[in-house]
Amino acid sequence: MTKYFETEEIELKSKYTDNLVKEIVAFLNTRGGTIYIGILDNGNIIGVNNIDETLRKIGDIVTSQIEPVPSDLIRVSVIFDSGKSIIEINIEKGFYPLYCIKKYGFSQVGCPIRIGTSCHELPSEQIKIRYQKRFESSNDFMVSISSRYGDISFQTLQLLLTNHGFHINQNSFENNYNFKNDKGEYNLLAELLSDKNNIPLIFVKFKGKDKSSISERTDYGRCSLVTAYYNMKNRLLAENICMTNTRVRPRKDIYLYNMDSVNEALINALVHNDWNITEPLISFFEDRLEIISHGGLPFKQTKEQFFRGISIPRNTALMRVFQDLEIAEHTGHGVPTIIDYYGEKVFDINNNYINVVIPFNQEVINNHKSDINGNLNGNISGTLNDTLNNNEQNILKQLLLNPRTTIDEASILLNIPKRTISRYFKTLQEKGYIERIGSKKTGLWKIKK
Repeated sequence: MTKYFETEEIELKSKYTDNLVKEIVAFLNTRGGTIYIGILDNGNIIGVNNIDETLRKIGDIVTSQIEPVPSDLIRVSVIFDSGKSIIEINIEKGFYPLYCIKKYGFSQVGCPIRIGTSCHELPSEQIKIRYQKRFESSNDFMVSISSRYGDISFQTLQLLLTNHGFHINQNSFENNYNFKNDKGEYNLLAELLSDKNNIPLIFVKFKGKDKSSISERTDYGRCSLVTAYYNMKNRLLAENICMTNTRVRPRKDIYLYNMDSVNEALINALVHNDWNITEPLISFFEDRLEIISHGGLPFKQTKEQFFRGISIPRNTALMRVFQDLEIAEHTGHGVPTIIDYYGEKVFDINNNYINVVIPFNQEVINNHKSDINGNLNGNISGTLNDTLNNNEQNILKQLLLNPRTTIDEASILLNIPKRTISRYFKTLQEKGYIERIGSKKTGLWKIKK
């Protein structure tokens, strides 16, 4: 009779429980190991009676409850000791830096590791580091396809990364982010993130509930996709009309749409779009907002996985950039956030596209119908003092859209030298138009008039 002991690489279980998936993932995320079912913690063998049912449940864990699927890393067999049947599960160290329990995604609960003879949650910072390592050898098509635009530069991206605490090494920056293909040419990823490009990102506003009449068409693209995202997000923030109900205490603010859901839909559209087909499109109607991306669900992803927040990035290298800038998360909470507020019905999923249809709050529509059909840029311009020059007015417009815009970001977004734009900010403060609230790093600008 073999004597069994629990160690960092051996787990003993008296019987099958649903907690087995946690043990398997912990071994995948550490150094591998073996799980025996049918043995007590003290090493006494009691055996397994329902062998076939237990093997079926283990197979279900391996094939459908772990992300990425670890089928090639796990071997299950039945051994006999002291006349009793024992199930032996041999688990190799994972090929990928990080595995998770699909039910919980890449969260602390979903990413256990093995320490000693028990499972522990992986710290969130380690989850982030391991998750990003999955993308370092990305072979998605964005990395292999050559850029169609010649003038490639990354001043905007480097500035934003620096503001997020990254040290930029000019000699290795382009290689670290996979901006060149095997031929040494800039690729589509580099083009998307370059300061300038020819790729549009259109916001179109329609009169009424169909596409028969356009009231406005604005292109927020042809610049770094990160800048395009911020500008599009700011536009959607500005369009999100608020109605305040003062008849209740405390007073209640009701918005045209849930901005957290809209932001998640926008991020997903940009990161998971098949850019080899065409760019995403944001359409604003009288009663709804539509955010459409192309390519459908990523390869092998099911609708069930999609709705549960199981992330299978189509553009892994692009996802890494958005994560480094803390725009996108690694927890897979985006789609569940939308579903929690609006339900699954807002997703129109086709083989060739995914359209997220966000309905407007009817009460807000009834009270602000003229504002919804109006032109935002015209409304903003009308609020500015005619005594300000064009640059000063453009700065105020930017701060209205994003009060957290820094002087460095404004310089790039408005194409004004940093020294000059610093002088404009100072002038606007002296004239009483703006006021700085909080610190330079974490504060924001308040528009006073």
